[in-house]
Amino acid sequence: MNTALNKKFFSYVIPSILAFALSGVYTIVDGFFIGQSLGDTGLTAITLGYPISALIGAVGTGLGLSGAIRFTILNAQGETQKRQECFSGTTLLMLLTAGLLTAILFAFAQPILHLLGARGNMLTLCVMYAQVIALGAVFQLLATGFVPFIRNMGGATVAMIAMAFGFATNIALDYVFVWALNWGMAGAAWATIIGQAVTMIVAVIFFLVKKSGFCLPELRELCRLWKNVLIVAISPFGLTFSSIITMLLINRFLLLYGDEQAVAVYGCIGYITAILYLLLQGVGDGSQPLISQYYGRDDRSSVQAVRKLAYLTAAAITAVCTIGVYLARAKVGTLFGASTEANAGVIRYLPLFLATLLFLAFVRITTSYFYATEKNGLSYLLVYAEPVCTLLMLLILPPMLKLTGVWLATPVAQVITFVIAWAAKQRVDVNI
Repeated sequence: MNTALNKKFFSYVIPSILAFALSGVYTIVDGFFIGQSLGDTGLTAITLGYPISALIGAVGTGLGLSGAIRFTILNAQGETQKRQECFSGTTLLMLLTAGLLTAILFAFAQPILHLLGARGNMLTLCVMYAQVIALGAVFQLLATGFVPFIRNMGGATVAMIAMAFGFATNIALDYVFVWALNWGMAGAAWATIIGQAVTMIVAVIFFLVKKSGFCLPELRELCRLWKNVLIVAISPFGLTFSSIITMLLINRFLLLYGDEQAVAVYGCIGYITAILYLLLQGVGDGSQPLISQYYGRDDRSSVQAVRKLAYLTAAAITAVCTIGVYLARAKVGTLFGASTEANAGVIRYLPLFLATLLFLAFVRITTSYFYATEKNGLSYLLVYAEPVCTLLMLLILPPMLKLTGVWLATPVAQVITFVIAWAAKQRVDVNI
């Protein structure tokens, strides 16, 4: 493996990892401020309401990354006009989708959150958070959708800076809105969408400097582009949102076999593991521009070399994070203002989720490789295998093991998904 390729790989992956790390901290900032302000009640409410925000972000990531993959392949093939049309068409699709999500989520926030398990005062707090998030959907969707384009245009460091600006804004406004002004859940939501708006503005400035322009194709070509973007978007959307689907399932079964305190425990665990998952996605998505570029040039040896580097990098990150989080597990609940009893639950159950992190790392990198090379069927399989397997385990284990069965469902499902990913990779490698 040549030094030039190594250097190029890390020039893409390191900023991507840092950007996703910031994205991961985004997910816990609201939980930190709300948990410290409202205790277990607020922590449970933010855990139940967070999937609304995560859905918007996942849609933006799916559409943006899908368009960016196509953009990179067209660029590698020298299709300058089609490349610009791809960027413009994807941007229009994201704008239309954001408007649709705002209308649906604002109007139906209450029944959706009731379906997710929120009741009584908890439901009121969740709706307050979700409706503000819905109003700012356009900022969040464009922020998450533009970042992959920036990376694929050679601006990996700019993507990281855009995320950093948004993150800093979110923290500052969480302090002002939640603690100083005591706006509670609504304050956390306003801080989130304003932070995302800052990221979006930095992205727009980058595109203006690059003179990307806005050039839509003819209607028939636009519809064909949207079809292709949506087909590929299913994978990165699912990769981003699959952990949230798992969270929704676990929340429901924790309420069924446990209580609200069990949800608060899982909220603390979920916030920490979400960061770890996003670090792994940072490796996968950071390597995607290079994989797609070499794939567009039909340079198979370079594709394999980049993939190997991605596996090794993900394994190293996993080992360090697993050890670090395990040693600091007693502080996790305290960080989010959880009660002594909830913190004891975090200490007890967090190691179960850390035990299978290495398996998950393999699955994440393999999935990114599949959608970067337009192997859509296999990427769909891996993306949705984990939540499907989690549901199956939730139907099988809790009736026998009660609450312990709920906690074991995700780790067991991740091992099963690893086996599926290994088999899929072997099948692809045989045909290379």
